[in-house]
Amino acid sequence: MLNRPHIEVVEVSPRDGLQSEAEVLPTEQKAALIARAIDAGVRRIEVTSFVHPKRVPQMADAEALMKLLPQREDVSYIGLVLNQRGYDRAVAAGVDEITMPVVVTDTYNQRNQGVPTQQSVDDWFAIAEQAKRDGIRAGVTLSAAFGCPFEGEVAPTRVQDIARRVVAVEPDELALADSIGVAAPAEVSRLIEAVRDVASGTPLRCHFHNTRNTGLANAFAAVEAGVRALDASIGGIGGCPFAPAATGNIPTDDLVYLLHRSGFDTGLDLDQIIRISGWLADVLHHDVPAMLPKAGNFPGEVASGPH
Repeated sequence: MLNRPHIEVVEVSPRDGLQSEAEVLPTEQKAALIARAIDAGVRRIEVTSFVHPKRVPQMADAEALMKLLPQREDVSYIGLVLNQRGYDRAVAAGVDEITMPVVVTDTYNQRNQGVPTQQSVDDWFAIAEQAKRDGIRAGVTLSAAFGCPFEGEVAPTRVQDIARRVVAVEPDELALADSIGVAAPAEVSRLIEAVRDVASGTPLRCHFHNTRNTGLANAFAAVEAGVRALDASIGGIGGCPFAPAATGNIPTDDLVYLLHRSGFDTGLDLDQIIRISGWLADVLHHDVPAMLPKAGNFPGEVASGPH
C-alpha cells in the first residue's frame, strides 16, 4: 500500500465537547474519556479550559483533571486559556501546550472573554512571549472567522487583518474556527487562501461545527486546501455556551471515516472511536449527534484506508 497523506485529528470532546453539557461530568469520567481516546490513537487532546468556574462550571475541575492524566511523551495535552491568569494556571497544572481564542468580532469576544478583540490580541502577545520563555507550545485560534451570531457576516479582510497581527509573535499554530457552523466549502477555501497570504509559514488548523450540516464538507475543503490538522469531537458533542444555538462539533467518528475512505491516514482506530461514542452516550444519558455510531463502520479495512 502506498504511503497516504497524514491528517492530524485534534480531539476536543473533553473541552469543547463537554463545556455545553447540562450535566457536569465527574472528573474521573473525563479522565476515562481521555484515556479511551489515547487508546484509540489520539495524540493531541484539548483536555480542558482554564477559565473562571462561574463562567464555565463544566471546566471547574481543570487542575484536578490534569492530575489524573497519564504522563506520556507521545501525547500532548492542550489547555485553553483566555488571559494571563488562565495561562499561569495552565502551566502550573502541567499542560503541554496552550491555545488562546481571539474572536474576530468585538461583540462576541466581549461575550466570550469579557474584553474587546484588540484587548485579546494584546493579551495574546504577552502570553505568546511568556510561552516562548517557558518552553510551552502556544497556538492562537481566530474564532467566529466565518460568521458571528451577534454581528452577522464577517469580512475576510477582517480575519486577514487580525491574522496578520497575531502571527507577528510567531505562534506554533494558527487555527480558523467556524464557531457557530455557518461556513460553506467555497468560503473555507477562500479564507484559507486569504490567511495564508499574511501568515505564510505558520501551520494552519481548522475547527468546524456542524450546526447547519456543512461541517464535514468544510473539513474536507480545508484538507483539499492543504490544511493538515483538524479539530473534532468524539460523538460530535459540544458547542460554545456563549453563542446561541452553536451546537455540534464535527464528529471524530464521521470525520475519520471520511478521511480514511478518501485515502488519508489519521493513525486512529475508527472502531474504537465508535465504541467510545457509545460509552459517552451512556455516561451523558443522551444520544450523540455522530452518524457512525448509528450506521456502523462499513465492512472492509476502512479504519486502515482503501486499497
